[in-house]
Amino acid sequence: MPDILYIILAAVLALGVGIVVGRQLAGKARLDHEADAKARAQQIIQEAETQATRTRDERIQQSKDKFRQLKSEFEQESKRQKQELEAELTQRRQGVVEQEQSIKQLTQTTQRQIEQIQKKEQDLDLLREKLQNDSQQQRERLDAQEEKRRATVEAQLAKLQQREQEVEEELESTRESLSAQLTQVQHQLETISGLTAAEAREQLVESLKNEAQIQASSYIKDVVAQAKLTATKDAKKVVLETIQRTAAEHAIENCVSIFNIESDDVKGKIIGREGRNIRALEAATGVEIIVDDTPEAIIISGFDPVRREVARLSLHLLVKDGRIHPARIEEIVAKTRKNIDEEIVEIGERTIIDLGIHGLHPELIKMVGRMRFRSSYGQNLLQHSREVANLCATMAAELGLNVKHAKRAGLLHDIGKVSTEEPELPHAILGMEMAKKYKEHPDVVNAIGAHHDEIEMTAMISPLVQACDAISGSRPGARREMMESYIKRLKQLEETAVSFDGVLQCYAIQAGRELRVMVNADNVTDDRAQELSYEISQKIEKEMQYPGQIKITVIREMRAVSYAK
Repeated sequence: MPDILYIILAAVLALGVGIVVGRQLAGKARLDHEADAKARAQQIIQEAETQATRTRDERIQQSKDKFRQLKSEFEQESKRQKQELEAELTQRRQGVVEQEQSIKQLTQTTQRQIEQIQKKEQDLDLLREKLQNDSQQQRERLDAQEEKRRATVEAQLAKLQQREQEVEEELESTRESLSAQLTQVQHQLETISGLTAAEAREQLVESLKNEAQIQASSYIKDVVAQAKLTATKDAKKVVLETIQRTAAEHAIENCVSIFNIESDDVKGKIIGREGRNIRALEAATGVEIIVDDTPEAIIISGFDPVRREVARLSLHLLVKDGRIHPARIEEIVAKTRKNIDEEIVEIGERTIIDLGIHGLHPELIKMVGRMRFRSSYGQNLLQHSREVANLCATMAAELGLNVKHAKRAGLLHDIGKVSTEEPELPHAILGMEMAKKYKEHPDVVNAIGAHHDEIEMTAMISPLVQACDAISGSRPGARREMMESYIKRLKQLEETAVSFDGVLQCYAIQAGRELRVMVNADNVTDDRAQELSYEISQKIEKEMQYPGQIKITVIREMRAVSYAK
């Protein structure tokens, strides 16, 4: 038992000693570890400080190198810009010197021109004074001659009045004596013939009437033959030379334009959702857009060719652009209409330049340009007016009239057709009012208003314009008529000729420009055939309207038939 206690006590003591010694050793180890950690931390701090110092020095050196590089580049760029500025400044200085020299030369030239103009003005003033003096002397001399002539005429007029009075007195006495002799002869004739004066007068009138008809027919033939001999040659010469010297194209236009497209898919874009695009296009242009089953085509229908052209060009731009909606449509149509207006003015100016017409009012120039988009019976109005102007100028030159006025009237004679003012007036009267409004010459105004006989012709060129208008419109192929009106005119021609007595058959040939009438040889004599041709022509002139002229040929064929048995 005591041994166990000793053992336990020894174990306890050993345990205690071990704990104490362990604690001492642990504290010593901890102290050593702390010392090592401090030393190691101190070393790390020193190394970090050394690395930081080295890095800072490197960064400072790099910054200095970068600064030196940027400074060098800046100095080089500044030097280059300075050289460029100096070169540009030198160039500008040279340009200024050259401009100063050119301005100085221009000033000298202008000064010389001013001196020449002043000299010409002085010469003109002297010439004007001389002309005024000469005109005054001429006027005084003419006044004196006129006064002398007036006095001579008054003296001759007084003599003529006195002689007229004497002749009247002689005639009165002669009339009384002849009346007495006539009464005496009348009584003697009544006694000899056994007829009263009234009966004898009736027989005489009847015989004179028959004789007058025969003589009138013969006289008409002689007059017509004489007129043909004296006038046909010159008239043919003037007309044929005029037509041959005038070349013009005849453009036929319809009330429908065709707009071609690449594929039918474009039709859907033009129509738009629920038709909004096509409605916007029709409202903006004033025409009718017809989209049907016609392959790769859209029909533009409208009476006004200008509107049709605006619609066609607008469609072309819209399809080319691809953006088709109401706002874009309005924008394109407005732009196209502006371009068309500019083109109209350009066409008018080019036309008057080609014809050599000067001083035309800008509004009249615009109307001349609008003629390009108008047609009359299928004949382009601008080409027709140009042709009439050239015809009038040529005829006026042949006849010795004013060529400039004739050409001007020929070009403007149909401007009433393109005006939108007072459409209820005839186009000739409307054109005359417009020409008068824009201060055209009175002869030109009268020629425009009288070319369809709405007013009286007072100018020499008025019948010339009317004749040239008829020549241009009646030329074969120049105008196009509807088939119904054409057939109706031919039928009316034949019915007019058949209505006369003695006519067997009638044929309208050469597109209604010649009428051949077959008559009965037993009922119609040769003289009557001549009269019948004249009567038919007069009736056609009064009752029908037609372009150009119609030739009436009466054919009388005499056939003698016998039979041998």
